[in-house]
Amino acid sequence: MPHYLKLGETPRKHHLKFPRAAAASFKGEGLHYEHVITTEGFDRAYSMLYHQKPPTRVKRVELVREFAPAPAAPLPLRHHHLKSFQLPRRGDPYTGRVPLMFNADLTCSRCRPATAMAAGYDFYRNGQSDDIIFVWGGGGWLETNFGRLRYRQDDYIVIPRGTIYRLVPDDIAQEDYLILESAHPVRIPARYLHPEGQIRMGAPYSERDFHGPTELVPNEQEGDFAILLKDRARLTKVVMASHPFDVVGWDGYLYPFTFNANDFEPITGTVHLPPPIHQTFEIRGYVVCTFAPRWLDHHPEAVKVPWAHDNTEADEVLFYVRGQFGSRKGVEPGSFTLHPQGIPHGPHPGTTLKSFDAQRTEELAVMFDTQYPLQLTPEALAMDDPDYPLSWLG
Repeated sequence: MPHYLKLGETPRKHHLKFPRAAAASFKGEGLHYEHVITTEGFDRAYSMLYHQKPPTRVKRVELVREFAPAPAAPLPLRHHHLKSFQLPRRGDPYTGRVPLMFNADLTCSRCRPATAMAAGYDFYRNGQSDDIIFVWGGGGWLETNFGRLRYRQDDYIVIPRGTIYRLVPDDIAQEDYLILESAHPVRIPARYLHPEGQIRMGAPYSERDFHGPTELVPNEQEGDFAILLKDRARLTKVVMASHPFDVVGWDGYLYPFTFNANDFEPITGTVHLPPPIHQTFEIRGYVVCTFAPRWLDHHPEAVKVPWAHDNTEADEVLFYVRGQFGSRKGVEPGSFTLHPQGIPHGPHPGTTLKSFDAQRTEELAVMFDTQYPLQLTPEALAMDDPDYPLSWLG
């Protein structure tokens, strides 16, 4: 996570008694309740939350359904161009996710919700994956057990697994997301950090570009509060006896945050530089990169589009957010291109010569490269351009 953050009231040290007026406390015990959230056992980032009531008071649990992304029928090894712009609105930001591609490390979905929350539920919790929600359209508040924070267009919202949350859009009709559900924690690339843990000068962002919760609004209301809990292929309804946002304070390195793609500082050279200079997040099994508006290579003879490339150990996916894409023809905002390992890809015919006169690109795209091959779903194939593998013929 980006850096240490503290919000609200906490005791002087870990695991000390944190008194509360007995008359106002749960069952007169006169205490706040410590809640430790850890990663990789107890070895990596953690936070400590302090509740007004125990966070374990479950009244009812029921299975909603089981599901898993299903692969499409067997396909030849080829490139794909998925056009998701016209995806119909459906569901909410949690049940309305349409899985497009997946492997053991992640599931990539698109979501254009029709409602902010399905009837019968108050909150959502992903119990076994970190959520990366790229906000292609819309804005609003993210409300969580860590507090509230604003989100806006072009934000990455990173939500650690186990966080209880809900998105509260300003206008549901504008909401549009790319969602990556990560089986492993989302982290800052290790090479961006110096040995003391601070983001190095010269990295494409600093701690000031990451925004955690800004306010706590503790709520100790009693009642039935339904959480839609996801763990891999299962959805469970968990009804709690009190409001889960009763936290009066917390501190640590583990919390939801936003990072806006327009705050990424691109690095350019005299000639074309490889995609790792665009890396934004590091996750076991894949990386996320941001192709932000930037000046292009400035050698007088520079070829300003990427090389033809065999990515022999990675599947490469780009989600095109907006702008003109110098090395591609026929892509549009909302397009995905999947260039799998095992076969080369490169600039489309005519784009190399055209690039010599270009000085700058205004494109914005999100890329993720996976270590292991991705499988496409039937929903993805319904968006696929079958002629895309032949588009390099000219």
